[in-house]
Amino acid sequence: MPEWLVEPGIGETRAVLVDDGGIVEGRIELDGTVPAGTIVRARVTSVGTGGRNAVGLDDGGVEYLLPSGAPGVTEGAAVTIEVTREPIPGAEAWKRPLARISDKAPEVAKRLVGQPLPFPAPIDRLAELGWDEVIDEARSSIVRFYGGELRISPTPAMTLIDVDGHLPPEELAVVGARQAARAVRRLDIGGSIGIDLPTSGSKSARQHAAAVIDSVLPQPFERTAVNGFGFVQIVRPRLRPSLVELAQDRVGFEARALLRRVAFETPGPKRLVAHPALIKLLENRDSWMSELARQIGGAVELRADPSVPMSGGYAEKA
Repeated sequence: MPEWLVEPGIGETRAVLVDDGGIVEGRIELDGTVPAGTIVRARVTSVGTGGRNAVGLDDGGVEYLLPSGAPGVTEGAAVTIEVTREPIPGAEAWKRPLARISDKAPEVAKRLVGQPLPFPAPIDRLAELGWDEVIDEARSSIVRFYGGELRISPTPAMTLIDVDGHLPPEELAVVGARQAARAVRRLDIGGSIGIDLPTSGSKSARQHAAAVIDSVLPQPFERTAVNGFGFVQIVRPRLRPSLVELAQDRVGFEARALLRRVAFETPGPKRLVAHPALIKLLENRDSWMSELARQIGGAVELRADPSVPMSGGYAEKA
């Protein structure tokens, strides 16, 4: 029976849906992010143009883009809005959280509910299930499988997944479709998704590939047929950034991953050695450092080393 496991961390909460001993869905919820579905009060700071793309500012100073506009509302007016998508990492204006005008009473949407995991703990349960591999896929945007690999590329329009390998085209189209659908679910990819499968002259192979996608991805989603060039488009609800998109905020992503690794090591005072960009971020996160010190039962020092890769931070005895 599939089961959600939820692990609270420093700066983030991690969640996985486990089925048959493996992770079928992964999710990271960043601290301080207003979850999709939350109803908040806001003030319209811009009515947009042509009835679209209004902007609202909530009481906490968070700015929301309202793609459908704010009909009948003047600039400066108070409104109630529903958060429809959490922010996507990046500086572009469209990556702000999205919302729409609502007539509901303010409320905070429930976060993911599942079996809570103690953190830290004597045993790293998520690692046993394959969490480290999921994180590696997110940071590299590469998913390898027997006979080929997927390369995942987030773009402003959609997330593109290129399927490549050494299997015969008809076989690779079906295997690649299955692996791509699994990766979409495992890496929490939503919105518009394009999968580029090998070109196949076999109509039955293309139909088989489409059927495989339908069997792996849970509803709701829509898709096109696999065309003669091997391209298929999928549209899924998009409530938050995918793990791949979160990994594009490389410094924050790797800093939180480092803190998680250290929390499972032998307790006692530690010195974190990491890329200077990570150290700079951690120097400005007093609450994170205090929480880590509490978890490991000792003081935490920081040392920058430009020779350490972004994902290669480690802890040494202080």
